[in-house]
Amino acid sequence: MKAVVVHGPKDLRVEDVQESPLGRGEVAVDIAYGGICGSDLHYWQHGRNGSFEVKEPLVLGHEVVGRVRELGEGVTGWGVGDAVAIHPATPCPGPGARPTGVHLIQGGTYLGSASTTPHTQGGLVEVLNVQAQQLRRLPKGLDLRTAALAEPLAIALHGIDRAAGRIGGARCFVSGAGPIGLLAAAVLKLRGAASVAIADLQPRALEVASAMGVDATFNILQSEGPESLGYDVSVEAAGAAASLQTVLDATRRGGTVVQLGILPKDKVSISLSELGLRELTVFGSQRFETELDEAVDLLAQHSFLAQVISHDYPLGEAEAAFVMALDSAASSKVLIKVGALEA
Repeated sequence: MKAVVVHGPKDLRVEDVQESPLGRGEVAVDIAYGGICGSDLHYWQHGRNGSFEVKEPLVLGHEVVGRVRELGEGVTGWGVGDAVAIHPATPCPGPGARPTGVHLIQGGTYLGSASTTPHTQGGLVEVLNVQAQQLRRLPKGLDLRTAALAEPLAIALHGIDRAAGRIGGARCFVSGAGPIGLLAAAVLKLRGAASVAIADLQPRALEVASAMGVDATFNILQSEGPESLGYDVSVEAAGAAASLQTVLDATRRGGTVVQLGILPKDKVSISLSELGLRELTVFGSQRFETELDEAVDLLAQHSFLAQVISHDYPLGEAEAAFVMALDSAASSKVLIKVGALEA
């Protein structure tokens, strides 16, 4: 079967990989679509994502959806052909479980990650075997292409809900209009924010934000900025030190900051004096836990969320898809159509 495999920096291949035997409690899924995440781009561009280095061929991808192909021994409640999203983490809370902090346990794995040796192979593959509890049933009417946003939407939900109780009626600001920033802005609106503004370097990203209902946009390259406007809740979604500085400057006294983007591990220089002077509350956010359940429901209920998807490419054109995903001036969320299945 075919898969998207990275072998090292700038060495991405669509090649044959061996199909694994189906274990007890596992389900084989025909993958239909997979999204390209920033971590996938790092593995492709640099052969590493932060401190996780590619030391053996790694199948990329963790934002994947598809249809059940085969049930392993002991699996009940699922049928061949069921449309599903896949929770990429192990250990993984089952569908409908209450949050317990499982996603913060050290030693867990995530699809398409070099954090373990051997590496945890990812989901950009024609057939993927996962534990049954990793499956999330797609609501009727939710097509597989749109459902590929479930994993990044779950990340946005987890981050925004770190500030639960502070969003309703709030003036909110998001720095970074990439896929996560766009989804975070949408979640803020859905959670009852009075208004949401967003800033980015790319005009196209801001156009998408406006089309999705964001109230105000700022183009940083044109020296537009939200500084000193006193937002109640500000979200850093670009994963850059300069973006975090913008967020700190934009938040009112006693306001709230959510760090949603993945900041670089290297030491950076920013001014933190306002944290204390203005008594800002800062929430970190790491991946998600059970939010995938709500994400698939929201995607079925709110069609405007699909605007985050800008392109999809067939499996054989995976490298072209990665090139497009790297071009933030031309793309938002880029998908790879692994199979020909539809909901």
